[in-house]
Amino acid sequence: MSALEVSAAFAPGHDTPDLVALAEELGYARAWLYDSPALYHDVWMTLALAAERTSRIGLGPAVLVPSLRHPMVNAAAIATLADLVPGRVAVAIGAGFTGRHVLGQRPMRWADVREYIVVLRALLRGDDAEWEGATIRMIHPVGFGAPRPIAVRILVGADGPRGAAVAAEVADGTFAAGRPNSSSTGSWTGLLQFGTVLDDGEAIDSARVIEAAGPGLAVALHARLEMAGPDAVDRVPGGQVWREAVEQVPPERRHLAVHEGHVVALTDRDRAALEAGAAARIPNLTLTGTAEQVRARVDRFAESGITELAYHAAGPDIPRELRAFANAAGL
Repeated sequence: MSALEVSAAFAPGHDTPDLVALAEELGYARAWLYDSPALYHDVWMTLALAAERTSRIGLGPAVLVPSLRHPMVNAAAIATLADLVPGRVAVAIGAGFTGRHVLGQRPMRWADVREYIVVLRALLRGDDAEWEGATIRMIHPVGFGAPRPIAVRILVGADGPRGAAVAAEVADGTFAAGRPNSSSTGSWTGLLQFGTVLDDGEAIDSARVIEAAGPGLAVALHARLEMAGPDAVDRVPGGQVWREAVEQVPPERRHLAVHEGHVVALTDRDRAALEAGAAARIPNLTLTGTAEQVRARVDRFAESGITELAYHAAGPDIPRELRAFANAAGL
């Protein structure tokens, strides 16, 4: 296989610190944890617990949403994690997908994301920065965070050209979901993938595959609705069934229904869509196949310029998914 890093991605929950420890044992390069407070455990608390259980694997949030926290709050969290696991921290920051949509908000303006990253980098260097009309600076005494400057690589969670342009200006690379960002120019190009490795002779529509790969397909419906509108959803087999069920929810609460169970559990609406034909798209919209097929697709990602593949495992047996993918990817 081509030399690219294979990492794991997790929605922070009760079992996540132990799963990160398993990922380290299996040879994954990094563990990325999502930042969506309306859905999951706190990302920084969970990373700290994972730090206590590991000794090698890289750790970081992907992606932080600037509007959720003052830049000093994230700077202090980064300093704490860097103090716990020196040299192992990386951070991804983006305009927000589910982390904002589930709060009823649209993604942030890229200009605001850029400003946030500039201020965060200044704080981590130990410099003064301006925020909300005031001068701020990390003045943490010895023993209360990693000493400045704190060297942490920053990626931008970006699926299109505007985010990639911000990354080229103020970050070290991009972190995309589902499809590679063709606009990326940095030396670090990350890609998040969902899916499962089939057992010998296993059907693509088996109950286990639906539970493991189905959440990844469901998030594709979420994204299409939020980014491209209902017509784009209807073009996916089973998508109209899902959209019509979502639209039964009152408009003021619909954003909650769209993102319910995001990447970790299937709702009744998701299952109805899968039964109505969406399951047939699992091989196309997720990284699902036999071990040989998965290995070949990972290799193609590497050949296309992806430098890090972050695998999200879902379903009732995440340890099984992590082991199967690690074996398929040649870790």
